[in-house]
Amino acid sequence: MQEIYDCVVVGGGPSGMMAAGQVAKSGASVLLVEKNSELGKKLSITGGGRCNITNAELDTKKLLENYGEAKKFLYSPFSKFDVKSTFSFFEKQGLPLVVEARKRAFPKSQKATDVTKTLINFIKKHGVEVLLNTQIKNIEKSSDDIFYLESNKSGIIKSRTVVFAVGGPSGKTLSKEIPSSWRILKKLGHTLSAPSPNLVPLATKAKFVHRLSGLSMSFVALRFKVDGKTQFKKLGKVLFTHFGVSGPTVINSSKQALDILKRTGKLTLSIDFFPDTEFDKLDRRLLALMEKHRTKKFRNTLSELLPEELAKTIIFIVNKDLMEKRSADISREDRRAVVHKMKDFHFNIVGSMGLDWAIVADGGVKLEEVDFKTMESRLVPGLYLTGDVLNINRPSGGFSLQLCWTTGYVAAKAIISKLKTKLNSK
Repeated sequence: MQEIYDCVVVGGGPSGMMAAGQVAKSGASVLLVEKNSELGKKLSITGGGRCNITNAELDTKKLLENYGEAKKFLYSPFSKFDVKSTFSFFEKQGLPLVVEARKRAFPKSQKATDVTKTLINFIKKHGVEVLLNTQIKNIEKSSDDIFYLESNKSGIIKSRTVVFAVGGPSGKTLSKEIPSSWRILKKLGHTLSAPSPNLVPLATKAKFVHRLSGLSMSFVALRFKVDGKTQFKKLGKVLFTHFGVSGPTVINSSKQALDILKRTGKLTLSIDFFPDTEFDKLDRRLLALMEKHRTKKFRNTLSELLPEELAKTIIFIVNKDLMEKRSADISREDRRAVVHKMKDFHFNIVGSMGLDWAIVADGGVKLEEVDFKTMESRLVPGLYLTGDVLNINRPSGGFSLQLCWTTGYVAAKAIISKLKTKLNSK
């Protein structure tokens, strides 16, 4: 190990590897410290093992709409490294990307491990030193602008600059409290918001929902209501689970839904299984099927419109006595009640599945404490903050990793500029 590194990067995830490689590319000495036994451990399993590497929205202004209140801070870094830059970077490293539904970009190989391998090759190529199984326990800065990083294995590590890229508290293996690594930032004077689930499945106590576990519907309308009034609506996919509902559309709606639940104390989710079909048209469609299959049990006739288990559930909720009746014996009133339920399958939401199930959690460093032109701390010069350590909300679909690529790159370029200025002044 060197006596003093030009840069030490804490955290071997996406933003950490991006920053480390870019700084080392300039010829600076860089050490990457990772607490796990391998780099990119979480990255290698993200996106169901496929890695949604970015979102191919090339209009930066439109892209930043997905980052909520944080968008005003992100214009500067994204002007330096945007989605096009991400495509260019990975393709230059020999990893072509493909764009799928909802502008989600994946490696052409469809393997998240290939993204990790690409980044590892990138940092190795430019001479980044790596310490694995090493935890940074404390960081102090001396009067001569040198950082002293206390590690659990390698003693004190000295560096001129530090990139803090430790990630955020989401995933089943992570703490439900502020991570110990974040406490270092708090000790250095930063304000940190406690983590709460951001992208997370929603829970209900409705047993009829639990019994549908495993059922997926690809195109439905989700209406989140309070006292019968729609608060917001989303179109997309829903997955029923043993605890409630999940799937991309539910997960991307979860923060807004949970904010409403927290504010009002109540929330109902109404699902329309036929969002493109008006009530009367759907009623005529069901009636035509019933006339075609007059001697068939009504539940079997309804199964031509819906999955069998969902058809049975809807009939049971409307009137369990209809379960054994023939289609010819169903009254107009009961038929229309079933159609109503297909257009308004509702139940109460009681909360989320918590941090253990969260894809992304919010929380982290207060954004006003960071200079987003450089990603440098406004409180501790020479300390750079990237990726999920920042308190930024965003949906799934490639937006989290794009934030990592962008902030890691911008921090690196600012560090290179700072190091050149320091060396030239000596």
